[in-house]
Amino acid sequence: MKYSLLVLFLLSSLRICLAQSVLDGSDEGKRGDFRLMFYNVENLFDCFDDSLTLDNEFLPMGVRNWTWKKYQKKSQKIRKVILAAGGWEFPDLIGLCEIENRFVIDGLFKIGYLNKVGYQIIHRESPDRRGIDVALVYHPETFQPIDTSFLKLKYKGDSISTTREILYVKGKTHTDDTLHIFVNHWPSRWGGQLESENRRISAANLLKEKVSEIFKNNSNSLIVIMGDFNDYPENRSLRTELNALEPGNVFCNSKLYNLAYPFLKKTGLGSHKYQGKWGMLDQFIVSGSLLNKSGVLYCEPNNMSLFKPDFLLETDRTYFGQKPFRSFVGYKFNDGFSDHLPIILDLWR
Repeated sequence: MKYSLLVLFLLSSLRICLAQSVLDGSDEGKRGDFRLMFYNVENLFDCFDDSLTLDNEFLPMGVRNWTWKKYQKKSQKIRKVILAAGGWEFPDLIGLCEIENRFVIDGLFKIGYLNKVGYQIIHRESPDRRGIDVALVYHPETFQPIDTSFLKLKYKGDSISTTREILYVKGKTHTDDTLHIFVNHWPSRWGGQLESENRRISAANLLKEKVSEIFKNNSNSLIVIMGDFNDYPENRSLRTELNALEPGNVFCNSKLYNLAYPFLKKTGLGSHKYQGKWGMLDQFIVSGSLLNKSGVLYCEPNNMSLFKPDFLLETDRTYFGQKPFRSFVGYKFNDGFSDHLPIILDLWR
C-alpha cells in the first residue's frame, strides 16, 4: 500500500513538473478548459500474429524481433507521455494513430495508472493492409459521444478500401457545446511525395464531403480536425482540396483554418524530422466558429502547441541538433517513444 501511494505521488509530481514547461507554440503557456491531444505512436503493435494483416515483421521471429518485453516497454513509454501531456489534469480527448488493434489500446488505458482515469475508447479494426488503425479516447466526465462513424477511403478505380479510415465523432462537452471531431492518418508518402499525392487528395475530398454535410446542417458547427496528414499545411491536399486556410484577422464560421500556420510562423518547429528538416505533418484544423467564439468553448489561432520534453528527444548525430526519440531506426530497436512528437490544442471558455 505504501509503495502504491509513493508511485502515485511520484507520477503526479512528474506531471506537474513537466507539463507546464515543455509546450512550445501557445502564448498562454497554460492548460485550457478542454485539452485535445494527438499522437502518432509509431507502430504500436502487439507481438501476436494476425492472419488477416501484414504484421509479420512485428513478431518475435520477425525482422524487428518484436517481443512481449519490447511491446510492454513501448506501452509504458506512451503512457508516460499521456500522463505528462495533460498538464494539471489529463487530456480530455486523445487522438491516436499507428495502433494495431483494440488490445494495444486497452494496454495503454486499462492497465496501470491510466486505468484509474476512466478513459473510454472509440475504435474499430480498419481495412489497412498492415493493420494499423486510428482511435479516439475520451474522458467521460468532459465529453459524451452522440454519434460515431468511420469514413472508408477508396482510391479511384478501387472497389474496396485498403487503408485506414477517418474517424468521426460528434459529442457533447461538459460546457454543453457540441463538438465534431475527426481523427486522421492519411496515406503515407511511400514511393515519393508526388507519386503518392493522389491518395492524400482522395482522403482530403472524403473529409471535405463530411465537413460540408455538417456545415449544411449548421453553419456554426464547432469542428476540430486532428491527425497525421502526411502532408504539410501548404500542400495541395490540405490547402486546396480541403481548403484549410491560414488564419488571418477575420474568420468565417463555415470555413476551416489550419492552426499549424501560426504555429510554424512563431516557432519554426515541427512534429517530425526527415533528413535533417523539421516538418509539421501533425496538425489541428478548426472551424471558424471556434475562432469566432460562437460557442462556450473557443480557441485562438495560437492555441496549438507541441509537446516536446527532453525525454522525447535525442541527439541527431547525422544532421545535428535533436530529433524525436523513436522506437526504431530502420529495423533496429532504438528503445524510444515515437518518430513523431505529440501536438496539443487547448480550448478556453
